[in-house]
Amino acid sequence: MLKLIDIRKTYVVGDFEQHALDGISVSFRKSEFVAIVGPSGSGKTTTLNIIGGLDRYDSGDIIINGKSTKDFKDSEWDSYRNGSIGFVFQNYNLISHITVLDNVEMGMTLSGLPAKTRRKRAAEVLERVGLKDHMHKRPNQLSGGQMQRVAIARALANDPDIIMADEPTGALDSTTSIQIMELIREIAQDKLVILVTHNIEIANRYASRIIHMSDGKIVGDTNPYEPGSEEKDSFSLKKTAMSFRQALNLSFNNLKTKLGRALITAFAGSIGIIGVGLVLSLSNGLNQEIADLETGTLSDFPLSIRPTAYIMRTGQQMMGNFNEDTEGQFPTESLLYAVDQQANTIFHQNVIDQDYLDFLDGLDPALYNEIGYGRSVAMNLFTTSENDGAVMAVDTGDIGWGEIPGNAIFVENNYDVLAGAFPTAPTELLLVVDVYNNVDLRLLTAIGYDGDIETLAFEDIVGKEFRLVFNDDYYTYSELTTLYFPSLDYDALYADADTMTLSIVGIARATEDAASTVLGEGILYQKELTDIVLADASGSAIALAQAERATNVMTGVALTEQTRAAMLKYLGADAIPVSIQIYPVDFDAKNAVKDYLDTYNDGKLEVDQVIYTDLAETITDTVGTFVDTITYVLVAFSAISLVVSSIMIGIITYVSVLERTKEIGILRALGARKKDISRVFNAETFLIGLTAGLMGTIITWVLTFPINAILGNLLEEMSSIANFSIVAIVSLIAVSIVLTLFSGLVPSRIAARKDPVEALRTE
Repeated sequence: MLKLIDIRKTYVVGDFEQHALDGISVSFRKSEFVAIVGPSGSGKTTTLNIIGGLDRYDSGDIIINGKSTKDFKDSEWDSYRNGSIGFVFQNYNLISHITVLDNVEMGMTLSGLPAKTRRKRAAEVLERVGLKDHMHKRPNQLSGGQMQRVAIARALANDPDIIMADEPTGALDSTTSIQIMELIREIAQDKLVILVTHNIEIANRYASRIIHMSDGKIVGDTNPYEPGSEEKDSFSLKKTAMSFRQALNLSFNNLKTKLGRALITAFAGSIGIIGVGLVLSLSNGLNQEIADLETGTLSDFPLSIRPTAYIMRTGQQMMGNFNEDTEGQFPTESLLYAVDQQANTIFHQNVIDQDYLDFLDGLDPALYNEIGYGRSVAMNLFTTSENDGAVMAVDTGDIGWGEIPGNAIFVENNYDVLAGAFPTAPTELLLVVDVYNNVDLRLLTAIGYDGDIETLAFEDIVGKEFRLVFNDDYYTYSELTTLYFPSLDYDALYADADTMTLSIVGIARATEDAASTVLGEGILYQKELTDIVLADASGSAIALAQAERATNVMTGVALTEQTRAAMLKYLGADAIPVSIQIYPVDFDAKNAVKDYLDTYNDGKLEVDQVIYTDLAETITDTVGTFVDTITYVLVAFSAISLVVSSIMIGIITYVSVLERTKEIGILRALGARKKDISRVFNAETFLIGLTAGLMGTIITWVLTFPINAILGNLLEEMSSIANFSIVAIVSLIAVSIVLTLFSGLVPSRIAARKDPVEALRTE
């Protein structure tokens, strides 16, 4: 069954060589009780370790059931120890932080047996050695004799072919020694038992065969065995493996024995998690506020299509003197570099024509509240002076004359009425002031108030009237020059019954929390007034004349194509708008509208495309980028503590490796592979990382409450700014686990490379 052929083993320490085994050859029967005796240093334990696969021979061969072990790999020796060898050590070598039952199960766990089978077999062997009532105790709760019985039960549990006993009674009293030896002799009835002992009396009393060794050689054998014929190769190995779950169980029980240190280590690891978590929770809260702003208040912002859609500076052109020679670094020379900024600026001109208006007609009406069209048609406006009542023309450029956006709800949500009311009819006007109630002095002067005025009561301006004169009443045709001239008889124009009377009905100011001051400061009118003026102007004599001429009908100057188009719009002959505002019903609808607008540009050259501007997106993108930048910086600083804690965890894991060296040897003796040993310590760092992650995220979550309370007292709208999301929680726990696993890689490799024989000798 087992045959050693000329086995040699030499230990080299520096320049010193010790020949532990000097060409021993011996064969063993399938079942016998063999005692190997001899003085210290004779090679007894080395022989035992080599037979058991804990140590490697330098030359010779071991034949197991006809199979040579010369070419065995590490994994095959591991499988051999697990399936064919059962070790019983002088110092018991039990794992102290798991139960007796778990100790006995360990070898079977490495064999991959199902849990139910393991439990049943472990209970049976413990009953056989008389420890049925002690299986749930820890080893340190047992006597020396009981611990040795546990070691024997563990050796028997996997039903090995060979039991290796190294001084099994060396630490026991005489009575207990007899009990243990009787048990071992009983085992030897159907197994090969190889006992190493200094006690020749025990060998003579219990062994069926005694081998004497001296100076690494066999010098005597009381019952030698020589196989009658060559045995056939009938040896098979089963791959061993420790599951990560079992590794977790081992490490968890070990950490429980050092709970205080484990929790302190986990807390230290959680500090970085807390820092990053707080930054992420604040960032998440701010981004959520931005998103709420965009989907809420800012969703009312229109999508704007204007003549000049956007300004873009190309990155490479704006790099100036940044080139390959400078490798992106700032210049150090005392030189100025001339860059043509105008040439590097691109103005995209939108061309809004009837084709585009027809395209907008296809937009689903359910997606928008209104589409507003901005036109540049002139309005001939007159009022009376507040000083002397004289009629005066009003320069609309001086009074901030403009159209109120079509979305009345948006305007009313962002503006307070200080006096009067919002306009509801085409003849009603609105005066918009700034946040300090300031009004441009040019505006007041332009509508008839004293230029030296400092203050003005609201009631003195609400009700202020204007007259709107239509083109045919305002322009006079000259037969002599064939040109049109504006009338200078203001009194007659003002008194004309065909004029339209307008009046200021309200004064408004942006609210303190307004999403945007979308209304310009000045006097504004309803878009219906534009429709009325445009309808009249399009049929006026001057507009029709301008449509037929290539020269300016008021000056006779030749017009370019662009200036002629502008003149037609000014006089009302061209109803094509110069700008468009689309007011989506909500945030989701805005995205749908944008998708629709994008389809217009499909397949078109860039110059022919119509580009829209989403002011809400521009605002939120800018703020969001700023928040993200700050977040990255703060996370980077917080991550430093993560790195420091990871290094500390690596050190703690290495300390654990030193503390668990004997456990490493025990596991290797039971057949654990090197990667299984790594897995045990990886499991330990996993548990520490998981605990640190959970501890850090829980503390962070708890801290969000006082943070929100403090910010809520300072800023009402910031009462829930710290928002620790589930995604951030899961991500940080994962980061904590990954970092701790990474920090434990080196210690776990050190553990895996430990020599099992040396590890077993560690106290």
